[in-house]
Amino acid sequence: MTQLSFNSPPTYWRCEPGWFWHSRPLPDHLLWCVMDGVGELTLDGRQEQLGPGSCAVFRPGDAPMARHDPHRRLLVFGMHFDIEADGEMPPPWPVRVQDMTLLGALARRCDRSFRRGGPLGARHSLLCLEHLLCLLHEEATDDALGPVDAELDRITEAMRQDPSRRWTVTELARLAALSRAQFTRRFIAYTGLTPARYLINVRLARAHELLTETNMTVTQIAATLGYIDVAYFSRQYKRHTGRAPSVAR
Repeated sequence: MTQLSFNSPPTYWRCEPGWFWHSRPLPDHLLWCVMDGVGELTLDGRQEQLGPGSCAVFRPGDAPMARHDPHRRLLVFGMHFDIEADGEMPPPWPVRVQDMTLLGALARRCDRSFRRGGPLGARHSLLCLEHLLCLLHEEATDDALGPVDAELDRITEAMRQDPSRRWTVTELARLAALSRAQFTRRFIAYTGLTPARYLINVRLARAHELLTETNMTVTQIAATLGYIDVAYFSRQYKRHTGRAPSVAR
């Protein structure tokens, strides 16, 4: 995406209890992200329920209508903007952003940077808008993970973040609420590797970082990553990367 420009400041709207929105045809794009509350959106005769994380990018010519529960008033973040896109835009229909922490952080930073002003503030605010548009596009086009795959995603992330931990299949299966056999099958389907092979890969990837970015010795790195036998670590590293640890160093 390129050539983004604001037509109105990024801002928040806490809709009044008796609020009802019936927009005239829009002259530009409008980002509309529900941060809190519940309501209903109507566009071209189609209705969608709104809740925290419901986000839409309306196009020029759209005439959306919306209402909300006055006891659970909508809090909306957004702005009017122009864009020359070199890729696909998010759909005009609301998509539900699952990561409300990320959505909230991007909205706050977009708002604060714009109001801080100056070249850096303006650039940062536009980057936040671009990030928000990319986030909505991903949410609209990526298949939602089922509960097991979502847990496997968290597990593999934890393994990458802490490869030196002595992970066991029993522990990982318990985290996923699966039997060992079920967990292994699902893990292979999700990553293409067994849990043991996946752990070896992330450990050796970390070993490469430590070899090339620190002054730790090969023995220290092997011990840090849970290898008791330094020779075995060296053989495994060479088999994985095609060169010995000493050569990488």
